Amino acid sequence: MRPNYKKIYYDMLRLEHPEKLKDPKIKELLGKLNTTEDVLKFNEKIFEQSKESQINNQKLKTYDKETMFKLLQYQNKHGFSTSYMSRKYKISRTTIMNWKKAFEEEIEEKINAGK
Repeated sequence: MRPNYKKIYYDMLRLEHPEKLKDPKIKELLGKLNTTEDVLKFNEKIFEQSKESQINNQKLKTYDKETMFKLLQYQNKHGFSTSYMSRKYKISRTTIMNWKKAFEEEIEEKINAGK
């Protein structure tokens, strides 16, 4: 079962930063927390993090299948290298290569279906 990020963030903001809930942009983003990517972007916008906490959080980051596949499609569409994607999204090259192996067949099907 997936956590209800909308409720979690709403409660956190209500208790710790009620002034942020008055911002219509934040309310809009709060309503769109569907993928891991959405949650990570929302978290970055709402809470400023120290460099140390960013490094520690990076080690604990997980991605859902939809987000992994989306990143691989983006890489494939634009012809970006694994090293570039690794730097851009702060994901290890090994992790990206593991995703490629795991989704190899699905990526090929998508490419062939698009032709």
